[in-house]
Amino acid sequence: MNKFKDDISIVLCGEAGQGIQTVERILTHVLKLSGFNVFATKEYMSRIRGGSNSTEIRVSSKKVSSLAQRIDILIPLSKSAIEHVKRRISPYTIIIGEKENIPEGFPVEKYRVIDVAFSKMASDIGGRVYSNIIGAGVISGLFKVKEEILRDYLKQHFSKKSEDIIQRNIEAVKKGYEIAEDLLNTERIEFDLQRDPRIRDEILINGAEAVGLGALAGGCNFISSYPMSPSTGVLVFLSQQMNDFEVLAEQAEDEISAINMAIGAWYAGGRAMVTTSGGGFSLMIEGLSLAGMLETPVVIHLAQRPGPATGLPTRTEQADLDLALYAGHGEFPRIILAPGKLEDGFYLTQRAFNLADKYQVPVFVLTDQYFIDSYYNIPALEVDKTTIDSHIIKTDKNYQRYRLTENGISPRGIPGHGEGLVVVDSDEHDEEGHITEDLELRTQMVNKRLKKLESIKKEVLAPELIGNKNYKNLVIGWGSTYHVVKESLEGLKREDTSFLHFKQVYPLHPETERFLQKTEKAILVENNATAQLGKLIKLNTGLEIENKILKYNGLAFTVEEVRSNLEKYL
Repeated sequence: MNKFKDDISIVLCGEAGQGIQTVERILTHVLKLSGFNVFATKEYMSRIRGGSNSTEIRVSSKKVSSLAQRIDILIPLSKSAIEHVKRRISPYTIIIGEKENIPEGFPVEKYRVIDVAFSKMASDIGGRVYSNIIGAGVISGLFKVKEEILRDYLKQHFSKKSEDIIQRNIEAVKKGYEIAEDLLNTERIEFDLQRDPRIRDEILINGAEAVGLGALAGGCNFISSYPMSPSTGVLVFLSQQMNDFEVLAEQAEDEISAINMAIGAWYAGGRAMVTTSGGGFSLMIEGLSLAGMLETPVVIHLAQRPGPATGLPTRTEQADLDLALYAGHGEFPRIILAPGKLEDGFYLTQRAFNLADKYQVPVFVLTDQYFIDSYYNIPALEVDKTTIDSHIIKTDKNYQRYRLTENGISPRGIPGHGEGLVVVDSDEHDEEGHITEDLELRTQMVNKRLKKLESIKKEVLAPELIGNKNYKNLVIGWGSTYHVVKESLEGLKREDTSFLHFKQVYPLHPETERFLQKTEKAILVENNATAQLGKLIKLNTGLEIENKILKYNGLAFTVEEVRSNLEKYL
C-alpha cells in the first residue's frame, strides 16, 4: 500500500508537442475547483518537437508555492521521460506508464511500476495525441475529482474545437477514470488530503498573468514588445485584454522599436511598458539611456533566462540584476523591483507605473522563467486598494520641461494639454528642452537628474523579515527564491534562523546594513554564479556575505536542495 501524506508531487514528462502544458493547465484548474491547493511549474527544452519536457504539479492540504525535488507519482509519456527525471525518482515513486516507455536497464524491481497502455487506449479513441488527456483523467480519478468537473472544464477549454474532438477528449477522460478506479482498488493507493471549499473561489494564475494584471491596475494602456521567451506571456496576456481594458498591444519589428514606441507613448501621455528578456533588453539599452536623458517614464518587465547570448532560452536564472542596474551609457537613476510571490507580481507592477510617472525614470520589474511559468492558487487581489497616480500637469505659456527644482523632478507636461510647448531632446538641454553645450548647465542637469534618487530612497520598500526578529542566523534572497527558501526554513524548524527577502533590489533599503549587523551568520541564496545581490549589498554597506548557496544550471531551486545546503551552514 502507498499512503501519501497531505502533499503529493506529480510529474508528467514527455516530448515537446505531446501537450504536457495543456495537461498542466487542465489539472491545476480542476484540482483547485475540487478544493485542493495546487502549485505547478514546468521545465522545457527550446524545441518545437522532440526532447523532453516535464511539469510538476503539487497537490496539498495546505498552501504550497514552491518546487519539490521528489516525485510521488510519475507518468512518463515518452521513452526518454524516465531518463530525463531519473535523479528525482526514489523507491517511493509510483511510475504509471506503458512498458514501452521504460528504458532498457532500468531496475524495475527496485521501483513500483504500474503498466498502463496509454498509447493503445489513445489510438483506439482517435490517436496518440489523447494520451495526455487519459493521463489527466487518471490523476483526477486518483484524487476523486468529480468527473463532471473535468468534463465541463474540457468542454470550455476546447470550446473552439469541433464537437467530435470534444467528445473524443471526454472519452479519454472516461478511460482515465476507469484506470484510476482500478488502481485505487487493486494497487491500494491512498491519499490523506483535506479539501477546503473556500479554495474554489480563489484565483489560479501564473507569473505572466500576475504581471499583466498589475500593469492593467497601474493604468497601462500601451505595450510594445518583440516576442522573446520567457517574457512573451505578458505580451500575449495584455493582447487578450485589448477590447476590455482599452490597452493597445503592438508587436514591434524589433526591441529597438519597442522601447522607442513606449517612450513615445509616455511622451504623448500614455502609460506604457515593454516586456522582454536578456538578449532583447540588450537591444533596448540605447533606448533606456534615451529615457534617462528625456526624463521620460518607462516600465520595463525583464524576465530573466540564462545567458550569455542565446544561452538556455527556455530555462531560468537570476543573472540579469547587474544588467538592469548598470545598463545604459551615462549616469541616471532607475528603480528595480523583483517580485517573489505572485501577489508581488501584481502589486509591484502596479506600483512600477506610479513610480515611473512620479519620478520620471525607468522602472524595472525583474522576474525570471520560473516565476513567469509557475501557477498556484491565491486569494482575490485587492484591486480596489490600488490607485493610478498621474503627475501630468497642464502647461502654461512659460512652461519649461526641464526646470531646475530642489528635488530634481521637473513638472511633466504633454503636447496639447495646456498652452506650453513641450520640448524634449536627446542631447543635453536647457530648462526649456533646447540643445545646449553650456558646461555649467550640463553639470546642473546631471545633478538634477541624480537628485531624484534622494527622494526615491524615501519610499523604498523594506525587505520582508520572515521568522524570529531575534535571529542568530539570517538567510538572504530576492525575487523568485521567496517561497522555496521560506518552505525550506519551515522544514528545518530553526527558531534561531530567519529569512530576509528583497522585493526591491535598487535602491536598497537603508536598513539593510542593520539587518546584517545583527546576525552571527548570513547565508545568501541566488540563482546565479556571481552572487549579484551580494555584490550590491557589499557595494552599499561594505559587508560581504561569505556563505553562499548559488545555482546556475538553468533550473530553479528545489525545497530539498535549499534545505540540505542550509543544514550544512547551520
